[in-house]
Amino acid sequence: MRDVSKLFPRGPKPLERKITVLTCYDFMFARILEDSGVDCILVGDTLGVVYQGQPTTLPVTLDEMIYHAKAVRRGAPNTFIVVDLPFLSYQVSLEEGIRSAGKVMKESGCDAVKFEGGGPEMLELIYKLERIGIPVMGHIGLTPQSVNVFGGHKIQGKAEEDKARLISEAKGISDAGAFSIVFELIPSALAKEISESIPVPTIGIGAGASTDGQVLVIYDFLGLNKGFKPKFLKTFMNGYEDVSSAVKNYIQEVRNGSFPGPGHSH
Repeated sequence: MRDVSKLFPRGPKPLERKITVLTCYDFMFARILEDSGVDCILVGDTLGVVYQGQPTTLPVTLDEMIYHAKAVRRGAPNTFIVVDLPFLSYQVSLEEGIRSAGKVMKESGCDAVKFEGGGPEMLELIYKLERIGIPVMGHIGLTPQSVNVFGGHKIQGKAEEDKARLISEAKGISDAGAFSIVFELIPSALAKEISESIPVPTIGIGAGASTDGQVLVIYDFLGLNKGFKPKFLKTFMNGYEDVSSAVKNYIQEVRNGSFPGPGHSH
């Protein structure tokens, strides 16, 4: 059993070490992440964009999330795995949110769920889920399922009103019982202020270096998402060019007859 309290300790800041999180959607990458020692894998609804080619995360279904989460669990049996609840799988009613979270936990074998927002309905859902044994990771700032309300992927928390709202949401999510909160696309100074004011670990993406950990989308992290270069992203390899070069070499060798050679034939 993977202990959430050890990986995401509630209490004084800063933590002894930063928490590393990467998204993942399949068996092969999950196996690499576990073998490499990543702390936590997030099966994010970003799979709608980077895996399915959708314009937003909104079309992703609960069954699709479970399908991918099961594959990730098979690849990373010993890693702490969090699964996103997709759009409209938890917002309709408290009962629907509990049912969706329970279905994900039962069918995927994950360790926790994540969902967006810090309004009263979301806080009640966090409270209820924690009481029935389902750990919850919160998510504030730029919440992609609300992209149509925000008018695009824009930094949140610049205006004083928005800043106050994010501070209130973070405190509410922490008080409701979430074990961690993702901060997405908020100013680094605000992320630092909120992170230091709440006892639960914070995970940043586009929120500066003062959060308790970081998360990136694996295809972005590996440089596979051609043309995607937001300010917050650092690519740790040139994956698109490396894969493209390998494919071109394969095409050339098949066409000129050098592959398969004697060493590749029975």
